[in-house]
Amino acid sequence: MYKNDRVTRRYSEPFKLKILSELTTGKHNKYQLGKLYGIAPTTINEWIKKYDRKDLMNTRVLVETNDEISRIKALQKEIEQLKKLLLKKDLDQMVEESYLEVAAQKLGYKNVLELKKKLNI
Repeated sequence: MYKNDRVTRRYSEPFKLKILSELTTGKHNKYQLGKLYGIAPTTINEWIKKYDRKDLMNTRVLVETNDEISRIKALQKEIEQLKKLLLKKDLDQMVEESYLEVAAQKLGYKNVLELKKKLNI
């Protein structure tokens, strides 16, 4: 098979709109329309995006119980607290390193490592 032997299909605007209108009626889903007209469902998804018909995209319905919702909120709150603690720890470490740099400079050491060796830190 040669490179140029592949068939490139081009669909007209009215045909694309016809497929989307059939999808809107709800008689057929994307896969049924794809089989009926010989179109890949991904191609139909591209047309939905092109014509900004988000109402035709697959939607995900998430059903949660009150226990799950409260658990998720508690976990989100815990994540926020951990982020704040991590930020505080990083800031404390930066301050400590700055103090060591100033101390090394004032005590006449070449760098912080030399000071750390002398103080066994």
